[in-house]
Amino acid sequence: MGRVRHPRLRHKTLNLAETAFVAARADGDFDLRWFTPSVEVDLCGHATLAAAHLLGGTARFHTRSGQLACTRADDGWIEMDFPSDPPTRVEPPPDLDLPGLVWFGRGRSDGLAVLEDPASVRTLVPDLPSIANAAERALIVSALGDRPGIDCVSRVFGPNVGVPEDPVTGSAHCTLAGYWGEHLGRSQLVGEQASPRGGIVRMTRVGERVTLAGQAVTMSDIRLLLPT
Repeated sequence: MGRVRHPRLRHKTLNLAETAFVAARADGDFDLRWFTPSVEVDLCGHATLAAAHLLGGTARFHTRSGQLACTRADDGWIEMDFPSDPPTRVEPPPDLDLPGLVWFGRGRSDGLAVLEDPASVRTLVPDLPSIANAAERALIVSALGDRPGIDCVSRVFGPNVGVPEDPVTGSAHCTLAGYWGEHLGRSQLVGEQASPRGGIVRMTRVGERVTLAGQAVTMSDIRLLLPT
């Protein structure tokens, strides 16, 4: 696809947090860009997952975050090779009022607030103005998992980029993998994003990279017919 002329109209029509725009390259790879309702972002996991799914599950993308390779695993999940973004502990903003906050840090563009229990994450009613001051792009709120097979739960709020709450945020798991991997002493983890339209993300830490895996389904197939 060439230019993006009406990103706001696109998002209002489809009600999506981020949308991927893909253009084929002569070498067989693809250029990939991501847009929220208001800005272009450097990295987006679920839109990359959707793009790879529509391309058959295996693709290599050239993006603002470098080359990202996607492959389809034997069980049908799509694995994405992303840059790791472990957080560094800093003092939380003074106006950030989160119940049971036990740790706060920042990655390259997202903040991470760790709460003492998963129920506080699931029931959180976000104060979006204070969250907007907590991170450049988005605030990840997380806690230990509360059911078998889930290592951590999270929700992601991005009012600064026009996304009050994101359903499933692959790029946030580049930060979650670093924090919970160190905290639990493991390289393989499973995260649940507990938004109303949430999902499951597998994480594998590999040095300065992290492999994220998720599932995708095709909901519609729309083709534009251009006049000849």
